Amino acid sequence: MSPPPAPAAAVALAACILAVTAATLAGADDPYRFFTWNVTYGTINPLGTTPQQGILINGQFPGPRIDCMTNDNLIVNVINNLDEPFLLTWNGIKQRKNSWQDGVLGTNCPIPPGSNYTYKFQSKDQIGSFFYFPSVALHRAAGGFGSFNVFQRPQIPVPYSPPAADFTLLVGDWYKSGHKQLRQSLDSGAGELLPPDALLINGVSSPAAAPAIFVGDQGKTYLFRVSNVGMKTSFNLRIQGHQMRLVEVEGTHPVQNLYDSIDVHVGQSVAFLVTLDQSPADYAVVASSRRFGISPAASSPALLTATATLRYTGGGAPANIPMPAPPPEGIDWSMNQARSFRWNLTASAARPNPQGSFHYGGIATSRTMVLESSAPAIAGQRRFAVNGVSFVVPDTPLKLVDNYNIANVIGWDSVPARPDGAAPRSGTPVVRLNLHEFVEVVFQSTESEIQSWHLDGYDFWVVGYGNGQWNESQRTTYNLVDAQARHTVQVYPNGWSAILVSLDNQGMWNLRSAHWDRQYLGQQLYMRVWTPQQSFSNEYSIPTNAILCGRAAGLGH
Repeated sequence: MSPPPAPAAAVALAACILAVTAATLAGADDPYRFFTWNVTYGTINPLGTTPQQGILINGQFPGPRIDCMTNDNLIVNVINNLDEPFLLTWNGIKQRKNSWQDGVLGTNCPIPPGSNYTYKFQSKDQIGSFFYFPSVALHRAAGGFGSFNVFQRPQIPVPYSPPAADFTLLVGDWYKSGHKQLRQSLDSGAGELLPPDALLINGVSSPAAAPAIFVGDQGKTYLFRVSNVGMKTSFNLRIQGHQMRLVEVEGTHPVQNLYDSIDVHVGQSVAFLVTLDQSPADYAVVASSRRFGISPAASSPALLTATATLRYTGGGAPANIPMPAPPPEGIDWSMNQARSFRWNLTASAARPNPQGSFHYGGIATSRTMVLESSAPAIAGQRRFAVNGVSFVVPDTPLKLVDNYNIANVIGWDSVPARPDGAAPRSGTPVVRLNLHEFVEVVFQSTESEIQSWHLDGYDFWVVGYGNGQWNESQRTTYNLVDAQARHTVQVYPNGWSAILVSLDNQGMWNLRSAHWDRQYLGQQLYMRVWTPQQSFSNEYSIPTNAILCGRAAGLGH
């Protein structure tokens, strides 16, 4: 399936920046796609009961869908008409050699109110379903997110027949409180956010709000792209009377197993095929929150449900079959499903070679990091930490600090490689790693809630999940042959998840909790992947349009 033509917006902008872009982006002959996005507040009514202030892009909630092709050059001019700084990040887009465009506070200064910033990057060597979202000030709780789909080049086959069409489902939790009120709650030291009020599918809940409707023809097969764009809630997705054939996990192709329902954790994306093999009618597409064994007591989070409709052409009446039941609430069902996601070794990647041509299981690791999450009180305030260090956002992005050799900002290697039992503390940690290292990272949880971890700039292989405390003997349980590659991994309550990652993308990269209250209150760090052999083949220079703030203000490019 080919993407639609490039948008016609921002023709004037294209003329003035094309020359600069061609000089700084690889693959200058690859097509360019230009977007101009106006970010504003606007009234939305996702719950169908009480209007709220939302963040709109070009008047849309959710924001516009980006469709492009592998290696396309994306020029996205973001105009901030909010009353506070704003920044977008591109969840799962690898930004090859270009962490300058990552869109997080460690790499970019936020866009001031009334100003703009033009992102310039490639969808380099990627195929799949991704999304974008605001990365500062809890704006994510008010909107500003949208889908980002990268289609294959004609010469690169995907391992399934072209679907009749594809549908996007942006699913996430939602709060009645505005993003400023939520931020004030966290800033006050109250700790994590309270449970959300609802789930949304494509910006609406049901039954109070009109649900999304996906229309298809009997006998045809459709691709569903599903992303968890929420703040902190995992969900399970299922379709009444239909099975789902998993065909993509965050830009890679898995073994195509059939599922009755699929868990999707915060920050994750999947895509599956559904064949319309039932009688013409309306079938429910159901997302429900996952609590993982928490008893349904009054103090426990409520079970949240959102429903959309899969409508057969000529249908319109509800299907006369039972509604799909949610899976068991315990951890075991979900963990076993996660282990069933396996890398398709024979499928092509974004390049002609098969995914499995890189035999990751035969590579010796250069170092191991065991990163344990915690929720300590520091200076009387509830924070979140990694190995006892709670990240504090500096006044100057770390990428600028490193570029201009600004002293006394970065805490180099200040996060220990393993928990050391030291007193909780605040800091601005950056772990120094060498380009082309092959690293084992274990995410350890000693807490009773599920967590989700994301690494910008990379995919990694999820080689193991387990309960309790990780130790070296657990390596015998690793999948070293066809573990699923992805960029966001869940960690089950009081459990661990292990990944292997090949550090082949130079830059300053954010490793963070995808639960946005935890990220906001310090559960993150940065990884500086570097080599002394400086070259544009490794990393691009600072963009000429980079916003300079904090201690870098006035230094020039």
